Amino acid sequence: MAKDALLVLSGGMDSTTMLWDYADDIAVAVTFQYGSNHNKREAECARWNCEKLGIEWIEIDLSFMGEYFKSSLLEGADAIPEGNYDDENMRSTVVPFRNGIMLSVAAGLAESRGLKAVMIANHSGDHAIYPDCRPGFIKAMGQAIGEGTYEHLELRAPYTGLTKGEIALRGKELGVDYSHTYSCYKGGEHHCGKCGTCVERREALEFAGITLENDRQNEHSSANEKET
Repeated sequence: MAKDALLVLSGGMDSTTMLWDYADDIAVAVTFQYGSNHNKREAECARWNCEKLGIEWIEIDLSFMGEYFKSSLLEGADAIPEGNYDDENMRSTVVPFRNGIMLSVAAGLAESRGLKAVMIANHSGDHAIYPDCRPGFIKAMGQAIGEGTYEHLELRAPYTGLTKGEIALRGKELGVDYSHTYSCYKGGEHHCGKCGTCVERREALEFAGITLENDRQNEHSSANEKET
């Protein structure tokens, strides 16, 4: 079967798992640089995983989002709140309509490449805080992509109903090396271990029975850096 899909690949746990899970379907992966604190480190991971799989990787600049949009994710490490995703303060990390913009660009790129589908790795843990990760949005965006392209491209989001822990468990089965993923919203050299995405990452890895010594050492190093 010919590869017929384009994956929106951040370089975090979820989209990296999808890259490995659906490698036989993915012709190209695209990473968007939109000015977030963690963009650079995620992109390095995205490139590494694509090289391992022999999948074409593209970076596209969306830096206007970082310049004009309002979000703590775009305002430096000190602006990122600590806590869990169900905490009210985590709403500040929403980048308005981020996935809508990225999926629109991805759809145009996929149609230009003669592909049949765009893939995104949203999951159930995103639903509470991020409107553009919820099933209703995915359904509506899929309809828009289908109606707005000559070949009626499909939006595939197979992880929509899964938890991050279930995704990590799938990655474990696939042999995904999660040390080559990055999740910290603060964007530092080491995972801080305290922001919402770090907490969610740690819980997902624990659920799947995965131990990353680098994560533990890095979180310890990050804490020491704050103390000094």
